[in-house]
Amino acid sequence: MRLIGLTVILTLSLVVAPLAAEAQRAGKVPRIGVLLPSSGTDPTDPVAEAFYRGLRDLGWVEGQNVAIERRFAENRFDRFPSLAAELVRLNVDVILPGAGPASLNAARDATKTIPIVMVASSRDPIGSGLIKSYARPGGNITGLVTAPEELTGKQLELLREVRPGLSRVGILWDATTGPFRLQKETAEVAQALGIELRLFEVRGPTDFDATVVAATKERVGGLLFSGTPMFVRNRIRIADVLTKHRLPAISVWSSFTEAGVLMAYGPSLPDLFRRAAGYVDKILRGANAGEIPVERPTKFGLVINLKTAKALGLTIPQTLLVRADQVIE
Repeated sequence: MRLIGLTVILTLSLVVAPLAAEAQRAGKVPRIGVLLPSSGTDPTDPVAEAFYRGLRDLGWVEGQNVAIERRFAENRFDRFPSLAAELVRLNVDVILPGAGPASLNAARDATKTIPIVMVASSRDPIGSGLIKSYARPGGNITGLVTAPEELTGKQLELLREVRPGLSRVGILWDATTGPFRLQKETAEVAQALGIELRLFEVRGPTDFDATVVAATKERVGGLLFSGTPMFVRNRIRIADVLTKHRLPAISVWSSFTEAGVLMAYGPSLPDLFRRAAGYVDKILRGANAGEIPVERPTKFGLVINLKTAKALGLTIPQTLLVRADQVIE
């Protein structure tokens, strides 16, 4: 009888313990920490909203089964380290740095244990030491890469199609994101096309006019620049300055072309944020961030602004127009 009683007790313990643990987990509402450039980007901004909509599509409803801790830098990116540290003190279950490299680096420096889902944050996560490999990133960081290494090379080719005699291209670099690193693929494409690359650093919105003037003085025939939050926030101003100095340019997000920049070629930013919700979902359901493969975008869109082309005195080749995903007239 004693053996039977002991067996029953052990059996009940094996059954009840997981149930109790599950009940404890069910009683804990997971928390997602989100770092954004400014409160103006949330929740009306289509990029941030794409992430929240992605969560809802996966069954996560804020205020019911998930809590979202939003922190805004109010366009002062030096605040990201303290904001990331605050999320770590709150012991959130996962962090989404949604404001480019500045927010990602702050989250990485703040924690080595809380999972981090990067999105629109890095072109070369392996070279910058964020992950060990795309298939098995290791550590606590996973997510989506803004663009593969070959993207800038393709943008150079597109600029050359618009300006066949193009021999010198300037790169506008957002210095707030850290030191400039020329991608090997970009250098190889530039060399193959016979294009000389010139770097122009921008440290703030007040630098745009002087920087573009400096580029024209160095006889730069075209510009390319990344899609950092500072550039996105000032995209209309950038477009106006470029048009004023009759300088064609290409960037990554379609919002730049909608603002008046000649061309954009890259992935969809809202789509990247929507897909980031899938990574957060996996982590909240128990997946190890270091074992979730990092995704590289495979679909890119070409947007051309014909109104800007006319203002610049350029004729866009028909062969390029038929390849465009969107033409703004």
